[in-house]
Parts: sequence; structure tokens; C-alpha cells
Amino acid sequence: MLSGGVWAVRPLQGGRTAELAVTGKLLRACLALIIAKHVFKVKPRVIVCVPSGITEVEKRAVRDSALGAGAKEVFMVAEPMAAAIGVGLPVETPTGNMVIDIGGGTTEIAVIALSGIVSDTSIRTGGDELDTAIVQFMRKNYNLLIGEPTAEQIKIQIGSAAPVGEEREKEVKGRDLVSGIPKTVRVHSSEIREAIQEPIQQIVDAVRRALEITPPELASDIVDRGIVMTGGGALIRGLDLLLSQETNLPIHVDEDPLTCAVRGTGRIRDAEDK
Repeated sequence: MLSGGVWAVRPLQGGRTAELAVTGKLLRACLALIIAKHVFKVKPRVIVCVPSGITEVEKRAVRDSALGAGAKEVFMVAEPMAAAIGVGLPVETPTGNMVIDIGGGTTEIAVIALSGIVSDTSIRTGGDELDTAIVQFMRKNYNLLIGEPTAEQIKIQIGSAAPVGEEREKEVKGRDLVSGIPKTVRVHSSEIREAIQEPIQQIVDAVRRALEITPPELASDIVDRGIVMTGGGALIRGLDLLLSQETNLPIHVDEDPLTCAVRGTGRIRDAEDK
């Protein structure tokens, strides 16, 4: 709870709707901005990216939230499919294309061909899990209490999945758990790398499982074309190198991995309008 009796709520957690009512309010605010730009106040059609492993109950929650927010129709597309389209992969061809989309709440891994997902793996591990691991590390090793925004900055500035280039250091400010007063400590990038190894290994294991269930006729395509990595998690230093070492496959990171899924949904909408 923040000061003044204000509660901070995260309506979306782990790739699913955690607070249905709050999610509806968030969507209503977003749709109101869109509707305000049009002369005719019509209800828009909405395309929502969802995890490939989403359940029917979770799909219904997403649809209800969007319709309750003022959407005319709601279409759902799997996140790896949207990311693949956003990157520009030839998803409509019979050639196998593999995408790893690492978001805040989930990691989606899919093999795509003929405009469909042939095989997919979805785990509830993403950037948020890395932040939580850093918070716990700082608490355990430095008796320092930090928030998730601070942990995210640590992850972005000095975090890495494997040793790459020059090691870094960062001053971290938080509250001392013993004295209760603010203090500053200096953290090395090698410590953060060790702190996030567990969730990083979960992502690596998921990629290996996805490769194991890939049909053999498409596996050869992936050997030739490699794997495309998208999402905010793709920006973690050394993650592409680590995955390449673990799979013996080339890993390609999109130039703007944060917006791949958004670009993909935009192209899907444009294709429907034609």
C-alpha cells in the first residue's frame, strides 16, 4: 500500500489476468484514448496477444475484460505467432520457424509453419522471475530490501546470463533489514549472473524440451535458419550466447525485440482490413 491509503495493483501477472475488474478498467482507459481519436465513436475490434499455453478459463477472462471495456469484437492470437509475424518470418510457408518470446510473465517457445503453431512450450518464467530472484539475492546476501523497479534496473544495467565482455558494477540503494535505515551497497555483475541462474536455466530447459518435441521434418529447417528470440528478455546480455551454446544452433535477436508482438498484431489487423 502506498501513502494516503492508495493500493498499487498489478492486474496482469504471470501472463494471465490476476485482477479481472482492474484489468477491465485498464483496458477501458486504453480504448477511451483510441475511441476519442475517431469522429464516429464506434466500438473497436481488439486483437489480444495471449500465451500459447493459456487455458479456456483464462481465455474467457481476457475476452470478458475486453468486451466489458467497450470492445466490439475480441480476437486472440498466440504471442509467439504475433512475434514471428512482427519479425517478418515467413509463417505461411511449410518451412519451420522457431521463435522464443521472453516476456515479463511467461516464456513462449513455438515452431511455426503453414500459418499455424506445430509445437509449442509455455512456462510461467520471464523477466518478473528474474527481478524476484534479484530481490531475494539482495535480501539474503546484503540484508538489503529493494523493490522490483530497482531489481529491474539492476537486471538491465549489469545483469547477464553468461560472461560477456567487461564485467560491471552498480551502486544499489535500499533499506537495511537490520537497522531499518537506508544504505547503499556495491554489487558486481558476476553476483547478479549467479542470482538469476535458476530462472535462466528454466528458460534453457524449456527451449531444449521444445526442440525435443519438434517434428523431424521441421528440425532440419531450424538447423539451417536458427532460432529467433524476441520479447524484453531477449535483451539480457549473453542469453543468446548461452542458448546457442546449449543448443548448438544460431540464435538471432530482433533489432527491437520489445515491439515484435505489437508489430505482429498490427500486421494481422492490416491484413484483415484488406
